[in-house]
Amino acid sequence: MAAGLTGPLTLGGVALDCPNPRELAEFYSQLLGWKITHEDDEWVSLESPNGGPALGFQRDPEFVPPTWPERGVPQMLHLEIEVADLDAGRDHALAAGARETGKPDSPTASFRVYLDPAGHPFCLVRS
Repeated sequence: MAAGLTGPLTLGGVALDCPNPRELAEFYSQLLGWKITHEDDEWVSLESPNGGPALGFQRDPEFVPPTWPERGVPQMLHLEIEVADLDAGRDHALAAGARETGKPDSPTASFRVYLDPAGHPFCLVRS
């Protein structure tokens, strides 16, 4: 353990830059069933009812969405969300406001890629 640390490090959350934190938080709240636990003009946080790291949304007025899968504006990270049924997960994600990527999915794939309202790619992964 590094000098000065008295315990293990713990991941407290993941933050996504976006132009409208409230809008993106509402999307992920509906997608995941998580609650908004903090909100101000620059930041909105969601927490899982089951605990674990929080998901934060930070205002960036100059945010440019990734151009995935092209490399013009690379993605910085992507979320992988587990679902039991990819077709039901697709329907739920689209109803919440996700967009399809326009790239065909392999019928044998164990995951599918979508875009959130700000343009961040995320995967639905068969659990």
